[in-house]
Amino acid sequence: MLKRLDPAGRVFDRARATPVNLGATYDGEGVNFALFSEHAERVELCLYSDDGAVETARHDLPEMEGGIWHGYLPGVQPGQAYGYRVHGPFAPEDGHRFNPAKLLLDPYARQLTGALTWDEALYGYPAGGSDLERDGRDSAPFMPKAVVADPDFDWDSDRALTRPWEETVIYEAHVKGLTRLHPGVPEADRGTFAGLGAAPVVEHLKALGVTAVELLPVQSFVQDRHLLEKGLSNYWGYNTLSFFAPHRPYLKTGNPAEMKRAIRAFHAAGIEVILDVVYNHTAEESELGPTLSFRGIDNRSYYLLADNPRHSFDTTGCGNTLNVAHPMVLRMVLDSLRYWVQVMHVDGFRFDLASTLGRESQGFERDGGFLTAIRQDPVLSRVKLIAEPWDIGEGGYQVGGFPWPFREWNDKARDDLRAFWRRDPGLLGPVAQRLLGSPIQFHHSRRPATSSVNFLAAHDGFTLWDTLSYDGKHNEANGEENRDGHDHNLSHNMGAEGPTEDPGILHGRQRRARAMLATLFLAQGVPMLLAGDEFGHSQGGNNNAYAQDNETSWLDWARADAGLQAATAAMIALRHELRLADARFAVAPEDGAGDRPEVSWLHPEGRAMAEGDWQDAGLACLGYRLWRPEGPEVLVWLNAGDDAEAALPEGGWVLRLSSAEEPVITRTGAEGRIAVPGQSVLVLVRD
Repeated sequence: MLKRLDPAGRVFDRARATPVNLGATYDGEGVNFALFSEHAERVELCLYSDDGAVETARHDLPEMEGGIWHGYLPGVQPGQAYGYRVHGPFAPEDGHRFNPAKLLLDPYARQLTGALTWDEALYGYPAGGSDLERDGRDSAPFMPKAVVADPDFDWDSDRALTRPWEETVIYEAHVKGLTRLHPGVPEADRGTFAGLGAAPVVEHLKALGVTAVELLPVQSFVQDRHLLEKGLSNYWGYNTLSFFAPHRPYLKTGNPAEMKRAIRAFHAAGIEVILDVVYNHTAEESELGPTLSFRGIDNRSYYLLADNPRHSFDTTGCGNTLNVAHPMVLRMVLDSLRYWVQVMHVDGFRFDLASTLGRESQGFERDGGFLTAIRQDPVLSRVKLIAEPWDIGEGGYQVGGFPWPFREWNDKARDDLRAFWRRDPGLLGPVAQRLLGSPIQFHHSRRPATSSVNFLAAHDGFTLWDTLSYDGKHNEANGEENRDGHDHNLSHNMGAEGPTEDPGILHGRQRRARAMLATLFLAQGVPMLLAGDEFGHSQGGNNNAYAQDNETSWLDWARADAGLQAATAAMIALRHELRLADARFAVAPEDGAGDRPEVSWLHPEGRAMAEGDWQDAGLACLGYRLWRPEGPEVLVWLNAGDDAEAALPEGGWVLRLSSAEEPVITRTGAEGRIAVPGQSVLVLVRD
C-alpha cells in the first residue's frame, strides 16, 4: 500500500536538509534530494521498488529556497529508485506546462532503471489533440526511474592524463559499434562498456597509435518514437534525456562502475577518453513532444521559448533549445561536465552543435555566458574542449570563431582534402592551408596551431572507404526514400558504384585511401580518425546512418584490411616520432624568428612555388618543406595526379614513408630527383 507522509513532512530530517547539492546525494546515512523549479508550487518525491515497477511511498519535499526544493531522508540507501511529480500552473500560453500526473526524471540522476515505453500517457496534453489541454493519465508505468547511485569506486590511483594537444591523435568511436562484432570480446560484453574496456579493443587502439578515444553520446538518451515505429532506432544517441547517467543499454548490470572500469583501462594504456555531449537540446522535442523531465519540472526555466511562450524556440532542428542563459540551467550543465571529469574521470568533451551554446540575445557570442563560464572554471578549463562549430540557426556556422582553449572540428579541411585527392583542379592553395593548420580560420586571438581538429570522415557522412566507393548516397534503409543525408560528399567511386572485384579499381581505392590518411597525419592541427577507417570499413554508401543499429554501422573486424591498418599505424607512428605537430603556426623562412617552425613550398621542378603556380589548374604535385627548431627537417611530396618526378633540395634526404604500395625509385647523383607516384604521399627526412 502506498505510504503518504503527513503534510509537515516529519519523516524528513530538516536539520540535515540542504539545497547546496542538487540531485540525490548519499552521505552514508541517508539521501538528500534536491530539485530546482523556479515556478513550481509543490514537489512530490515518489519512491519505487528496486526495479522501478511499484511506487512504495510519496513525499512532499518540505523545504524550498531559491527555487530549490529539498529534503533529507534518513536510512535511504544507494539503489533506491525514485521520480518526481511537480505541481504548478498548466498555462501553455504563459510557458508553463506543469502536470503532476506525469512522473518526471531527476535532471541530476546518476543512474537509471527501466526503459522508456512509448505511450500516449507520456504527453502532458491529449496526444493528437490541443496542447492547451491538460492530460490526466499517469505516465509512471512507462517511465524509467532515477536511482540513487553508489559513489564508492576504487580508481587505483587513476588520474587524468592531460596529454598535450601536439601529441594528440583522436579516434572517434561508438561504444556498441566498436565492440558488437569484435571476435576477441566475450559475447556477453559486446556492445557495452565492459566490451569497450576489453583488452583486445584497448590493445588495438594502442597499437594503432591513437592517444584519445572520442565516444559518441553515452549520456542516457531516448529512442525516437517515429524510428521505433519504422523498425529502426536511434543509434548515434543525439537525443539526451539525462545529462549525468550513462546510457543504460551500454551497461551489463546497470551500474555506472562498468564505465569507470573501461575508462580506467584506457588510462592504463595511455589513452584519454573524450565524450561527445549534447547540451543544446533534450529528448522532449517541441511543445508537442512528451513530458519526461525538464518540461514538467519548469518549462519556462529550462527551455528557450519563442516570442509566444506557448512554442519552443528551436536552433537545433530537434524541436527545443536548452536555455543555458538561465543561471540554474547553466549550473546544471556545468555540474554535469564536472561530474564526468571529477567522478567518472573523463578527459574532455566534444560539444554537439556548440554554436547553440554560444548564442546570446543578439546571436552567437564567442564571449557569451556559457563559453566564458567554462573558460574560467578551474576544473573544466583544464580538460580537452572541442566544439562542433555550427548549428542550423542564423549565423550558426562559426568555424574559427570559438575562443581558446576550445579546439574545433574543421569541415573545411575535410572538404578540401577530399576534393584534392579526387583530383579536383585548383586546390593547391587550400590544401597548403590545411597542411599548416588552417591559419586563415585559426591564426588570430593568440590561438595555437592545434586549434583545428582535422578529419577526413566522421560519424555523420561517408566513411573514408565510402568516399572512394560511391558517387552518391544510398540511404534507402533509413526509410525516407533516400531523401535524408546531404549530397555534398566530395566522393568518387573510381569506376564502380559500391563493392567490386575489379583489381584495378581496388588498387586505386587503396592508393587513394593511403594518400588521404597520410595527408591527415602530416597536417598541423589535431587529427581525428573515424573508427574503422584504418581498415576500410564501409556503410554501404549510407551517409546518415543515425538509425542503423546493425551491421551497417558495426565494425566488421573479420573483414578488416590488415595492410591498410598497418599503413595507418605506420603513419601515426611517424607523426609521433618526428614530432610533426606544433602549437606555433609556421612562417616562411624570410619571416622566421629562429624559434618558430618554418615552411616553404616547392614546385616539382625544385624551385619555390610562384604566384602563378598556385593558380595552375593542371598542377597536382606539391612539395612541403618543414623545419622545426626541436625536430628534423621534413620534406613532403603530395601528388594527386599522374606519376611525376620531383627535384630534391640540396642535402642528404632519407625516404621515411611512402603511401604508395610499390617501392619509390630514387636517383642519386647531382640531379637529386625522386619519383612521386600518382595518388601518393612521400615523406623524407634530411640526414
